[in-house]
Formats: sequence, structure tokens, C-alpha cells
Amino acid sequence: MKHAAQPRPSAAPGLPTLSSTSAPPTPARPGRWQRLWRTCALFWLLAAWALQQGVSAAPLAQPPSAFGPLVSAPALAAWRGPVQIVDIRDNAAEPDAAHLPGAIPAPYADWRGPASNPGALLSLAQFTALAQRLGLRAETPVVIVAAGDDASDFGAPARVYWTLKWLGFKRLAILNGGMAAWRAAALPLTRQPTAVTPRPFTPQLDSAVLATRATVETDLNSPAVLLLDARPEAFYAGREKAPAAARPGTLPGALDFDYARWFAHGGGALPDAAVLQQIARTLPPQPGARQTVSFCNTGHWAATNWFVLSEVLHRPHVALYPGSMVDWSRAGAPMAHVPTRLQQLWQQMEQTWQAL
Repeated sequence: MKHAAQPRPSAAPGLPTLSSTSAPPTPARPGRWQRLWRTCALFWLLAAWALQQGVSAAPLAQPPSAFGPLVSAPALAAWRGPVQIVDIRDNAAEPDAAHLPGAIPAPYADWRGPASNPGALLSLAQFTALAQRLGLRAETPVVIVAAGDDASDFGAPARVYWTLKWLGFKRLAILNGGMAAWRAAALPLTRQPTAVTPRPFTPQLDSAVLATRATVETDLNSPAVLLLDARPEAFYAGREKAPAAARPGTLPGALDFDYARWFAHGGGALPDAAVLQQIARTLPPQPGARQTVSFCNTGHWAATNWFVLSEVLHRPHVALYPGSMVDWSRAGAPMAHVPTRLQQLWQQMEQTWQAL
């Protein structure tokens, strides 16, 4: 409570003030326990003030970016920043195809080579024109959406993700589980076409993610390079081959790791990073290896191995050989696990019989 001011007695100039009345009584001194209580209270007040000053002076921690390399359907639906959604499903460009709101249609075939060599890279001019036509901006996050039907389908967004990273895009993500996950979450879809404004784009190539036939030839039988075959074991062992491949077999010195092993629970969505880390412990060992080159038939399944190792588990020095065994076998390069001509003829007869 604020007390009223007491009147001051008059005083002669230059002289100390003297009261004409008796001095007020001296208040009683507080007891020992009362003084202790006041001291503790003052201590806690000072401590709280100091803590508050420290908190106020410290810069606010910025939350880490939750964008990429995988994004769940609910997380994408809740994203409030700018985003470019690229729909690579085969029917994405059809007029009546349902799609995510704002999704840009760019079917997977637009990103691939010819039927005779699907894994071959398009020319840089073709990729540049594609990015410009889609209106993609390198500074804006890109989410790639596929069907998400099964493990094999995951190779499509992984390959497009790899392509965009090679072209210089930095903020990339795959919708984990694709359209199947989006539908399962009962999230909105539209059939309204997305208006696309073409934009300039200049590639800034990231050569570290690309392995060419020439670099693979140089690294053959090198203990510093792990050549990782992403195909099912029958391809690795030479019992099956891709239709466009010249011969069955694998790269000399390669080890196998079937891409489907990442999908521990089946389906077309990758499990949590902790589960993927456990699966990665079963990779074939190659002591002394400092680089991994992922390959398959046409760089499709191999893109999944590359994506998990490089982007999710952040293993250094992982590259993709996009042309893979179709490119390699058609060049007449040396191969391992190549069956004899008689064995190949028998395999062709078996495959024909199974197709009937």
C-alpha cells in the first residue's frame, strides 16, 4: 500500500531539520527466522530474474526442417510452405486422372531413355527443357508422387529424385507410399488440371551422384569401390536377364543386395529410418570400400538402393549407374556369372514356357 507523504517541519535555511516533536519509535528488529525467510525469498527472486534474463538473451532455436527425403501423406497435407508436387504416374497426364491438388503431371516415361535402353540418360538439353516445361524452381521444395503400389514402383520416384538431384535441385522429397498412402489417409484429391507456367532453369550438375560406364570400368575389382547389384538374386546369378540386355550376368566383382529387402513390411512405402538402419547392417561387407555404385538392369531398382543409402541413411560417396546392365552388356564389356550358350538357350525356353 502507498502511504501518504508526511509533512516536513519548517527549517532555517542552511540548518539541519529538527523536529519540534518527539522522534517516532524505532521499529522492532525482525527475528532470526524472519530474516532467514526474507533472505531465501530474495535469493529465489534474484535466481528467477537471472534465469529469465538468460532465456530472453539466448536466440530462439529454429526447428529443423521436416522436409525430405521422405514425407508422409499427413505431413505433406499439413505443409504450409511453397511446394511443387510432381506426379509421375503413368496416367498422370490424362485429363480425368484424380491427383493431389496442385500436382504437376510428368509421367515416369518422360524421365527415361528409349525402350531399347530405358536406363540411358536423356541429353542435358532434354532434361533442361523438361524442368522448364514443368515450371520447376530449384529453390522451391519438390515432392515426387508415384502410384505406391509395391516395392518395385518405389524405384520410379527414386530415379526421378536422383535425376533432379543430379540436375542441381537441393530440396527434394518422395511421398512415401505414393498415391496409395494419400488415398489411405482419405486426403483430398481433384480432377481439376493444374495450371503450369514454364520457367527458366539452368542445371548445376552434381557429378558425385553419377557413375558412368567409363568410371565403372576404371573401378572394376577395386577394393575401394563396392559394386552393389540391386536386382533379385536370379538376375545376379545369371539365370534371368532384362529383355533389353545383351547377356545375363552381373558386373565383375559385384555383390548383390535385392532392393526389395528395404521393404520389411511389404507394400510400397519404406519403413522408419531405424528399421532401414538395421536392414543396412545386412549389406554384403567389402572391407576398405570408400564408395558404393548402385546398379541393376536399367537404373530403376538401383535407384531405391541409392536413395536409402545416400539420402535416408546419409552414407557418403554413393553413386548410381543409370544405364546399368543393359548399357554394360550391350557395350560388350566383361561380365561375371554369364551362363554358357546352352544354359542361356535352356533359360529362354523356360521363360517362354512360363509365359504361355
